[in-house]
Amino acid sequence: QVMQIAQVLAGYTLGAADMLRRAMGKKKPEEMAKQRDIFMQGAAEHGVKQTAARPIFDLMEKFADYGFNKSHSVAYALIAYQTAWLKAHYPAAFMAAVLSADMDNTDKVVMLMDECRAMKLTMVPPDINRCDYAFTVHDDHTLLYGLGAIKGAGAAAIEGILESRRNDDVFTDLFDFCRRIDLRKANKRVLEALIRSGALDALGPGRATLLATLPDALNAAERELRDRTAGQDDLFGTAARRAPEALQFVVTAEWSEEERLQHEKETLGLYLTGHPIERYRAELEHIVSSSLAEIKPAQGQSILVAGLVVALRVMNNRRGERMAFITLDDRSARVEIAVFAEVYQSHRELLVKDKLLVIEGEVSLDEYSGNYKMSALKITDINQARERYAKRLVISLESRTGADDMVADLAAALTPFRNGGCPVWISYRNAYNNGSSINADLPLGQEWRVRPTDELLHRLAGLVGKDHVKVVYAA
Repeated sequence: QVMQIAQVLAGYTLGAADMLRRAMGKKKPEEMAKQRDIFMQGAAEHGVKQTAARPIFDLMEKFADYGFNKSHSVAYALIAYQTAWLKAHYPAAFMAAVLSADMDNTDKVVMLMDECRAMKLTMVPPDINRCDYAFTVHDDHTLLYGLGAIKGAGAAAIEGILESRRNDDVFTDLFDFCRRIDLRKANKRVLEALIRSGALDALGPGRATLLATLPDALNAAERELRDRTAGQDDLFGTAARRAPEALQFVVTAEWSEEERLQHEKETLGLYLTGHPIERYRAELEHIVSSSLAEIKPAQGQSILVAGLVVALRVMNNRRGERMAFITLDDRSARVEIAVFAEVYQSHRELLVKDKLLVIEGEVSLDEYSGNYKMSALKITDINQARERYAKRLVISLESRTGADDMVADLAAALTPFRNGGCPVWISYRNAYNNGSSINADLPLGQEWRVRPTDELLHRLAGLVGKDHVKVVYAA
């Protein structure tokens, strides 16, 4: 309106009228004084009397104080209403759209994925045979992950792969996949990212096997391409497939859940098919006093919670001391916890993103937001918490040949972790052919108390089996 008035009454060009609008928006007196002179002169040249032009400019100047804000408010209110309506009535389509709009921003994708979970929407992991470049809708409650959100897989590579799928149907296995795609666009680095993200799970027996087989699959595809280019196909056009034994999967041990999730985090920016806290869930039930979703003030007492550090902010307090705010996630909720200066100085080496922490703290009501807030009193990682709260480490053994070697192997595994606080017990079982058995629970001496870290548990599981190693907590 301001620009139109200036054009009609004072002969402003569109550019000059925009300069007037900017001057009014910035509310600079000296700039407005210049614009007043220009407006009055232009109005006079267009036959508008000064007595009429002056109060019009005054009204325009007054309108600039509040009119722009009102127009913005109306526009945003309309957009807010429209998006809220779409989110309420078409939640899957709405979230697919907003995820696709910000798929290049990993932090935004992570935040929106949390919103999908809160809305009870299911996200199908990336699948090269089902998903498209953008996030898409499968049904009213299910979305398909957008392949374009995979780190390391560019738009040209993904679009080329999808074009091949549209033209020649779905891919049957890794070898078929590598033969059909344009390897000039989708190079080895891109394919490795797709494997690590889980997008090629349908094309082979497992992600580690797919990754180990990828060089052979690429070599076979390149040989076939060279043969076709040189016109060396045999009579039936199957020169590159004459030796199926050369196109077998290189079967290898699959990744642990921890490795699989870490690869997902690297390529997707989030843990999609699981959560690192799950492997500790049974233990944490004996340690924590509350899930993050259920925290509440405990009448002056502290509580124990655990979660993965998903966000970390370090800052200075008013006295110039370092402190931090960390956000924990235990899959039930996310909670921001204040780590004040004294606690921060004592535990700062533990404050690292993607680390599982057990925190003792106090919960109080935030009068501003109405939510609960928490401040940390003591911070430990899972290894320290296990040593502090575990009653004993039990290793179950059964009678078998090579017992002397097993004792030596156990001693070698335990030795680097001695001088800890956790007692070690041997649960021994010996069954005889006549049906009788000997069962004995033998505590090792004080000198064999250990630090029950993840590494020790992994070593022991490799010796006697995962099911034969157990951390026992007090009831």
